Amino acid sequence: MITPDSPVGSVLGEAPKKVVKAVTEGLGLRTVGDLLHHFPRRYVKTGELTEVEGLHDGEMLVVVGRIARCDRRQYTDRRTGRTAYRVEALLETDGPRLSMTFFAKAPHVAAWHEQRLAVGRRGIFQGKVGRFRDSWQLTNPQMVLMGTPGEDAAQLSLETLGDLYPIYPLSAGVESWDLQRAVAFALTVVEELPERLPEALREAEGLLDVRTALEWVHRPSDYGQVTRAQQRFRFEEALTTQLVLARRRRALQAQGARPRTGGGGLLAAFDARLPFELTAGQRDVGAEIEADLARPHPMNRLLQGEVGSGKTLVALRAMLRVVDSGGQAALLAPTEVLAQQHHRSLTAMLGDLAGGGMLGGHPEATSLELLTGSMTKAQRTEPLLRLASGEAGLVVGTHALLEDVVQFADLGLVVVDEQHRFGVEQRAALTDKAGTPPHVLVMTATPIPRTVAMTVFGDLETSTLSELPAGRAPIQTTVVPLADAPRWIDRVWQRAREEVEKGHQVYVVCPRISGDTSEQGEFDAPAAEGETRTDRPLAAVEEVVEELAAGPLAGLRVGLLHGRLHPEEKDRTMRAFASGDVDVLVSTTVIEVGVDVANATTMVLLDADRFGVSQLHQLRGRVGRGGLPGLCLLVSHAEVGTPARERLDAVAATTDGFELSRVDLEQRREGDVLGASQSGFRSSLKDLRVLRDEKTIVRAREVAGALLDEDPELDGAPLLATLVAELEESVRAEFATRS
Repeated sequence: MITPDSPVGSVLGEAPKKVVKAVTEGLGLRTVGDLLHHFPRRYVKTGELTEVEGLHDGEMLVVVGRIARCDRRQYTDRRTGRTAYRVEALLETDGPRLSMTFFAKAPHVAAWHEQRLAVGRRGIFQGKVGRFRDSWQLTNPQMVLMGTPGEDAAQLSLETLGDLYPIYPLSAGVESWDLQRAVAFALTVVEELPERLPEALREAEGLLDVRTALEWVHRPSDYGQVTRAQQRFRFEEALTTQLVLARRRRALQAQGARPRTGGGGLLAAFDARLPFELTAGQRDVGAEIEADLARPHPMNRLLQGEVGSGKTLVALRAMLRVVDSGGQAALLAPTEVLAQQHHRSLTAMLGDLAGGGMLGGHPEATSLELLTGSMTKAQRTEPLLRLASGEAGLVVGTHALLEDVVQFADLGLVVVDEQHRFGVEQRAALTDKAGTPPHVLVMTATPIPRTVAMTVFGDLETSTLSELPAGRAPIQTTVVPLADAPRWIDRVWQRAREEVEKGHQVYVVCPRISGDTSEQGEFDAPAAEGETRTDRPLAAVEEVVEELAAGPLAGLRVGLLHGRLHPEEKDRTMRAFASGDVDVLVSTTVIEVGVDVANATTMVLLDADRFGVSQLHQLRGRVGRGGLPGLCLLVSHAEVGTPARERLDAVAATTDGFELSRVDLEQRREGDVLGASQSGFRSSLKDLRVLRDEKTIVRAREVAGALLDEDPELDGAPLLATLVAELEESVRAEFATRS
C-alpha cells in the first residue's frame, strides 16, 4: 500500500533512474507526501487556447501541438568567429504549422534541445507569434512537453489536459509532465492523508479538509478552487510558524525577568542637561520601553526609525534606567568602527556622567567601557574586571562581548544596533550571560526582509520613530547608468570635486578590497530571482584610491578605509575625515552605520547594484547630516529592466525606509523567520509571503494564542503538535550546525 511516507519513486512509474534522482535530490522530494505538498507555481488555462486560424503578428499564443520535424544546423557566429548551433523544429497544430528556433553555443546544449523536441512529442506551447519568410514562427516559446521522446502521446487533447494545467517548480532533468502524472497517480492510490488541522478549527476558519485541498491545488476546475486550496495550506503554514514563535515567547516569559523601574538619579541627571527637547516620538517610544522594563518578563522590542531619527538617544535613556535600577546594559554593534563611534558619542553625550569612580565624576555617574576584538589582553583586563564586579554599568562592544571570558554582575538590558547583522543565536549568546533573562531592544534604520517578517509574525513588539530631529537635510539620489552612457563617470568625479571646492567632503564606497576575488561578507544583496551577474571586476578600494588620486581627483586629499586595516589606522583615518583633514574617503561599507560627519555632503556608490536596498539606504544616510543638502550617486552597469536596476530605481525614488523595506521584501523574500538567515531564497517559509499573506499571518497569530491558552501541549491536535515539534527541532538542528 502506498502511503504519504512511501518513497517518491513508488509513484513515478517507470521513470528513468536519472529522473527519480533529479526529483529526490534536485527538488528534495523524497516521499509521496513531499510530492503532494510540492505545489504548482502557476496554471495554463487550457480552456482558452488560442484559435490558430486567423493569427495576428505579435499575438501571444497558447496552443497544443506536436513536433513534426526537428533538425540541428551548425554555423559560424559572426561576432565571435566560433562554431555555434541552431535547432529548428516544426510544430503541428490544429491550424498552420509553426516554426521554432533555439540557439546554442555548445554541442551538448544543442543535443539536449534536439532530444527534447523529438518528432512525435506533444505539449503545450506558449509564446509570441510572428511572420518570417512567409511562414509563422513562435518566438522564445515556453513549453510543457508530455511524455518522453519515445512515448506515445497521441491521445493528448484538451479533454485529457483539464481546464487548468499545473506548471510545477522544476529542477534539471525533471519535466512538469513527470510531476503532473506522478501527483495524479498519488492522489488516486493514497487512501489516508494526515489531517493536521482539527475539524473544529477548519470549520471556524472556513478551511478545506486536506484531501479536497490537495485535489483542488493539483487538479483544479477553476481558479476559485485554486484560491481555496492555497488559503488552507498558507493558513496551516502560518499557524505552525506562529505556534513555534508563541511557544518561544511563552517559554521566555515563564523564565521571568527582573523589573527595572529606576530609582537612581542617573537618568534624571542626564535628562536635565539635554540641550534640546525630545521629539514627541522619542517621548512616546521612551514610555513604551519604560513600561516594558517594569514588567516581570523580558522585553523583546524592535525600535525602528529613519537614519538620524534619534534611536541611539532613546536606547541610551533605556540603558540609564537599567543602571538606575542597579543593573548593567550592553550595546552590541556589528563593526569595530561603529562600536568605537558609539563609545565616543555616548561618552560625549554623558560627559561626567560616564566618569564613575574617577576624580571629577558626577555623584550619579557610572562607568562606560569599550570591548572589541582587536584590543590586547592587557587592554581588556580592567574593563572585564569592572564588568564582572558591577562597577561598570555600561559597555559598548562588538562580537567580543559574546566571548566566554566576558562576565557581568547583573546584565539587565541588551541593545542590539543594526539587528540584521546578528542572528538569533548570537543575541542568545549574550543574553545567556545574565542570571535572569535580560530585556532586549534591537534597533534598525531600515527593516531588512527578515526583520519585517519577524515583525509581522509577532516575535518582536515594534516601536517606530517617524520624526526627524531638526538639522536633517534632504538627500537627492540619482542613478548613474554606465550601461547607457559610460562617459557619465567623468561627470561623477567632476561633481565630487565641485563639492570639495565648496568646502565639503565626499564618501566613495566600493564593494571590494583589492586582491580579493570575491565580494566582502558585509553585503546583504544576493542575486535576486531572475538576476544574472557578469564577470566584470568590481571596484576595489585600493585601486580606486590610486586611480582617483592620480586622475580625476588629483590634488585632493584622498583617504582609504576598509575592515582589514589595523584598528588604530582605521580610527586615525576616521578621525582625520571627521576633522576635515581628508577631502574624499574611499571605503567599503564599514561606514554604513553610526559614522557621523556633518560636513560630508556627497556619496558615490560604485557598482551600487551589488548592495541591498537596506544597505543603500543606510549608506546614503551618512550624508546630509549637518543641515546641508545631500547627494547620493548610484553608479551601476545594471541595464534597464533587470532586478538590479529596479532595486536602484526604487532607492532613488524614495527616502522612506519603510517603503524601501517592502521593495526589499518583494525582491529578496523573507529570510528565515525562525533562524539566522537574513534574506534570499533560503527562506523557511514555503508557501507564505509576508506582504501578500499579512492578514493570514496576523489571524494565525490570534488562533495560535487561543489554542495554547486552551491546550498548552496541543494534546487535542496531535498531528499539529508533531508538525510544530518538527519545525522546532529543525531550527535547533540548524543552530547546532552553525555553532
